[in-house]
Amino acid sequence: MTDHSATHAPAPLGGKLVTPVTLFLGALSLAAGVVALIRFFYGLGAVTNMNNGYSLGIWIVYDVVIGSGLACGGYVMAILVYIFNRGEYHPLVRPALLTSLLGYTLAGVSVMLDMGRYWNAWHIFWPGYAQFNSVLFEVATCITLYILVMWIEFSPVFLDRIGLGGVKKKLSKMMFFFIALGVVLPTMHQSSLGSMLVIFSGKVNPLWQSGFMLPLEYLLTAILLGFSAVVVEATLVSVGFKRPMETSLLAKLAKLMWGVLLVYLIVRIGGLVMRGAIANAFEFTSESISFWVEMISFVLPLIMLSKPADRSNPGKLFGAAVLLILGAFMLRVNGYLVGFHNGAGWHYFPAFPELIFTVGLIAFELLAYIVLVKFLPVLPALTRPASR
Repeated sequence: MTDHSATHAPAPLGGKLVTPVTLFLGALSLAAGVVALIRFFYGLGAVTNMNNGYSLGIWIVYDVVIGSGLACGGYVMAILVYIFNRGEYHPLVRPALLTSLLGYTLAGVSVMLDMGRYWNAWHIFWPGYAQFNSVLFEVATCITLYILVMWIEFSPVFLDRIGLGGVKKKLSKMMFFFIALGVVLPTMHQSSLGSMLVIFSGKVNPLWQSGFMLPLEYLLTAILLGFSAVVVEATLVSVGFKRPMETSLLAKLAKLMWGVLLVYLIVRIGGLVMRGAIANAFEFTSESISFWVEMISFVLPLIMLSKPADRSNPGKLFGAAVLLILGAFMLRVNGYLVGFHNGAGWHYFPAFPELIFTVGLIAFELLAYIVLVKFLPVLPALTRPASR
């Protein structure tokens, strides 16, 4: 049941910082830091299996292509609350924004590790090096600007904590500009992640080479990932911190999520049929198996959330959100890795250090979230103390 006391102004959660969970997450984060040090001292070849045929490894595909989509919770909540004026979702804004901020910032860290000549990263912002006809240039600039915008959007949380109310008041007068940028920038770069596959052309299996439809497909799945991330984050916070569940708000969110999912499946399946690529799905190959895992992960939530009563069931809602995350994960992994072939002789599977760094980065994001909600006013305050 929804506890309306949870709609009060945000407040620090408090409580113990050192727990078995935070220690475990800290150990994984430390392992990722060790991999990063090895990479910077000995180069990419010491820790990755990337090669000239597969220059986009798991660090880009997961940490950027997938991770940035998972970090779209702040994006979708900004659209709902500030563009469509759905103020009832406001209690979900700060937690979603924090998740987005951490996800995108760490995606930027992954890009720095993935760059062979990371010391030239400043070229992205120097006019003399700008390549306005490059999709990667657009993705890089938009993501970097969006990270900056999110830090500005989240700054009132820090200002609340350190007592700079006057600065917060002045900033609030300009916040509409940054909120608008926070909607435009993800729309641009999430669709451009699909455009990158258009450039790969025939190197991508027809099951994922949707041509001009790819930008729309990637934008729709980014919105689905954003909704799903909000549901999963709210559920885990409720269970992990023993707080009341915002069931009524999440049920309304699930209705929107179901509608976007229906549109996406029409676009996705319709495109496969129109291109004649659906036949590839019935060939017994690793690509077809991955395709069916992807599609089932999208279709099941459509069934699970078809009835209003099911959307109010926390278990079904959480399960549907997890399946949607899996579906979007598979779509992007399939397009960039499983369904991508750069000719005979080229193969790629992540090296163990690559996997360690990816898992450690996820752990660091979870650890940072726990620490920040304990010290900063992110989660809505309760009128009665939550059970410990």
